Amino acid sequence: MDKVVTAQEAVERIKDGSTIMIGGFGGHGSPHTVIDALVKKGAKNLTLICNDAGTPGFGAGALVANHQIKKMYVSILSPNPQAQEQLAAGELEVCLIPQGSLAEMIRAGGYGLGGVLTRTGIGTQVEEGKQKVTVKGETYLLEEPLKADVALIYASKGDRAGNAVYHGSARAHSPSMAAAADYTILEVGELKEVGEIHPDEIHTQSVLVDAVVEKGGKG
Repeated sequence: MDKVVTAQEAVERIKDGSTIMIGGFGGHGSPHTVIDALVKKGAKNLTLICNDAGTPGFGAGALVANHQIKKMYVSILSPNPQAQEQLAAGELEVCLIPQGSLAEMIRAGGYGLGGVLTRTGIGTQVEEGKQKVTVKGETYLLEEPLKADVALIYASKGDRAGNAVYHGSARAHSPSMAAAADYTILEVGELKEVGEIHPDEIHTQSVLVDAVVEKGGKG
């Protein structure tokens, strides 16, 4: 099945109030063509789940700069002063989550787990309002799964069916995000025909991908 569409066609599913996941670290390894299309579409009041808030105008930061994000779940905010300003002004709600916990919460959402038990955050503000579980005398926080309406991810190469191969740190969050979203948009740097990628190379299988966008493609 050929899933290749334009970026604008891909983001049509993203409506005001949607929850989106975006792969990448500081905008590197993020799907910039798709993000640009979403900025152009102008969907508002979005909830963002991402490693970080990007930097001004780059990665998830492009959506922050356009005031499209209402709430975000991230592990790092500091590289984006625009996000800090919106938080201080009461325009943006931020839920800071330890990076490892965030990664596992997304994975739990993608693979049907009821949550993640972790000692990270015990004795800090992170534990406020969260359920605690005792296992063999040790206390853990129960971090609930994270899911999204749409995931926006990037792979260095992928085929028309949506099989994806990541490069470097892009592999950290993107495979779990593809599983944790109801609809997954994959942007690829190098578009291959089906069968041109060896099965042993594939990191995310086509069954988890709904739309494929070529990097820099029109629309």
